[in-house]
Amino acid sequence: MGQWDDDETQTVVGDRESLGKILSPKATNRDRAYVIVIAGPNVGEMFKVSGLTEIGRGQQVAIQIHDSEISRRHARLVTDGDTVIVEDLGSTNGTFVNGHPIDKVTLADGDKIQVGTTTILKFSYHDDLDEQFQRHMYEAALRDGLTGAYNKKYLSDRLESELAYAQRHESALSLVLLDLDHFKKINDTYGHLAGDYVLRGLAEGINASVRKEDVFARYGGEEFAILSRGIDGPSAMQFAKRLRTWIEMYPFIFEGKKLPVTASLGVATYPDLQIEDGEAFVQKADEALYAAKEGGRNQVIAAT
Repeated sequence: MGQWDDDETQTVVGDRESLGKILSPKATNRDRAYVIVIAGPNVGEMFKVSGLTEIGRGQQVAIQIHDSEISRRHARLVTDGDTVIVEDLGSTNGTFVNGHPIDKVTLADGDKIQVGTTTILKFSYHDDLDEQFQRHMYEAALRDGLTGAYNKKYLSDRLESELAYAQRHESALSLVLLDLDHFKKINDTYGHLAGDYVLRGLAEGINASVRKEDVFARYGGEEFAILSRGIDGPSAMQFAKRLRTWIEMYPFIFEGKKLPVTASLGVATYPDLQIEDGEAFVQKADEALYAAKEGGRNQVIAAT
């Protein structure tokens, strides 16, 4: 009693036609070249190789790696018929294949390409199933399951690389920390399903408002972060204030009831603040967030 009785359940009829298409010889032909980042800031990310594919940390390359030890245009992959060639582009820290420095070499399935000193890409051929599985695993490793926002680890990794970029180029970098006010009360009063509904709705709205290059992450239970390259202090404050207003005005309606949702936000910006590393960056934004909470909630405070 209370156990799953396999003998009494009916087998669900699957879609044989769709499965057949997926498993057909054509669909499982491992003839497409990819590189997968197996070490470094972008670990797990998968890139398709076709034609001429450049690797670097610049904005214009096809395979952008957020690693300060990689040149803007570091190396390139050239498809020549059935073969793929990797070529160093005069990078500062060099390109290596299976541990050996190279200028140009033809790649074999399974070869490991090192760019800089910490980032390693594995070259291999895949089919549709391989690609779908790898991309699913990558997203699962970097994303929060409930909200779809990036997770804390991904934010921490990007924070270090983005700060290094800002310091090197003397450009602005802003971090906004957001915490929902009295979120426990929402859970206690309306139930945890209502709380989950608020978190998902909040994430969906923020995702629609940030730029593609911004990093939106779930930092804690009801705490989120937005990391924005090239955004100075006044612009970050303006964005945070608009976000605060949107959260307060948005109709979070669950089971016919409008939920009272507001948020407190803290903003930290480099180079307005003397920040040496990612941990210090988060600490400054968190101090501003704490001041917003202590000051009455539902407001935005900039770190000073």
